[in-house]
Amino acid sequence: MAVSLAQYAIFFGVVIIVLAIGFLAYFWRKPKTMDDIAEWGIGGRRFGTVVMWFLLGGDLYTAYTLIAVPGLASSSGTLGMFAVTYGIMIYPIVYATMPRLWTVSKKRGYITASDFVKDRFSSKFFALLIALTGVLAELPYIALQIVGIKYVLSALLIPVTIALIIAFLLVAGFTFLSGLRGPALTAIAKDAIIWLSVLVVIIYIPIKLGGFTHMFAAAGAISPKTISLPPVLQLGYVTLALGSALALFLYPHAVSGTLGSKDSRTIKRNASLLPLYNVLLLFVAILGIAAVVQAGHLYTPANSSLAFPDLIIAEMPSTFTAFVFAAVVVGSIVPASIMAIASANLLTRNVYLEYINPNASSGTQTWLSRTLVVVVIIAALAFSLVPAASTEIVYLQTMGGAFILQTLPAVYISLYTRKVNKYAAGLGWFAGMTTAIAMLYQLGFGTSLYKNLDFIYVGIFALVVNLIVTGVIMLVFMAMGKVKDEGIIDNNEFT
Repeated sequence: MAVSLAQYAIFFGVVIIVLAIGFLAYFWRKPKTMDDIAEWGIGGRRFGTVVMWFLLGGDLYTAYTLIAVPGLASSSGTLGMFAVTYGIMIYPIVYATMPRLWTVSKKRGYITASDFVKDRFSSKFFALLIALTGVLAELPYIALQIVGIKYVLSALLIPVTIALIIAFLLVAGFTFLSGLRGPALTAIAKDAIIWLSVLVVIIYIPIKLGGFTHMFAAAGAISPKTISLPPVLQLGYVTLALGSALALFLYPHAVSGTLGSKDSRTIKRNASLLPLYNVLLLFVAILGIAAVVQAGHLYTPANSSLAFPDLIIAEMPSTFTAFVFAAVVVGSIVPASIMAIASANLLTRNVYLEYINPNASSGTQTWLSRTLVVVVIIAALAFSLVPAASTEIVYLQTMGGAFILQTLPAVYISLYTRKVNKYAAGLGWFAGMTTAIAMLYQLGFGTSLYKNLDFIYVGIFALVVNLIVTGVIMLVFMAMGKVKDEGIIDNNEFT
């Protein structure tokens, strides 16, 4: 498409405003010093209900929402709706687990989930494994944001490589300066832009395509799987939804965002309010179906990530197209900032502090985390080159989910019982990670659905292996009369 000066002005204007807010966040609720890992890394645990609603929404609704979900719907039809299902399943899990994690983290000064694991199991080595798993899981998720931006920049005829480098250097800049306050404040502007874009698009485009009834009828005529789920994909749908729901708040960025809450009640209120975002997710998934109707055919996996940009270019006025594309970009850079912070905190707290400099001050930890933000973003740029990034990029997220799911016994289950000791959880983690990596390797890291097992989601299969091994080792220790680990956290600390 030909791009006008006005379109460039709108696109860059929106992106620059959001980035500027990220830098100005340094002065928002500014503490006496930013040389404090709790202040820089989790905002001093001061965020109330409104800020948390936007911040956690910023965690959840990213390029995954605006590019990957409609892309999967445009190539695989109803399978893409798994994102809507897992969005519904997330919040009871959050309500049951995250207030407990926040409570003990506040009492003991934890910054990461691995801090909790270290004390719960009296094992800094196991905490290291959980931390490295978290970083590994974040890299494809950040890469997804990068790939999403690539598609938008390409559509606007902007040199992709130069623009990506500049964009992520700026993200690294405001993240370095402002810490979690940066994405928290920019998330408010970012979510407002995304909500406006999606609401206008979901009204305007169906009208142009003859209304919802005509649109779905046309989609069904092109391919029945756009309106009904083929039996062969039913297990894949269910396991993708369940695995994604269980994984989402195990991600380090979701933990960091949640630990920024001012109290556990704020988390519970947000678990009740955040389902409003699921309406947005449903609309975006429907746009994948609209892209099929507009194109007159299903997209192939190789070009499915173009479905949303193609639809917007074909059907929306050119000036609003630039605004929507800006929404995709800011919807990518804000969560990328949170993810980079969370990964940097893990490397600082659970690698550097534990193994390199145990006497590091809070100021030293803060400066190292700030530096590691840049390193993490560069690593994610490299990860954006994996095979999944050139097909259906939704699998970048589900690949990360397959890794982070293996921390579930160490984090979620150990919030409720001390009967899981470090040997059971550690061997379960090893079995789950080995299974996940082996299966993904067989799939060429291009998808997360294992065809030889009725398209089951790799993450769920590996988690089942993990839980079986964990359970067997627990039974062995129970038979030996050793059912508790030597962790220093008492159960009454969760209340």
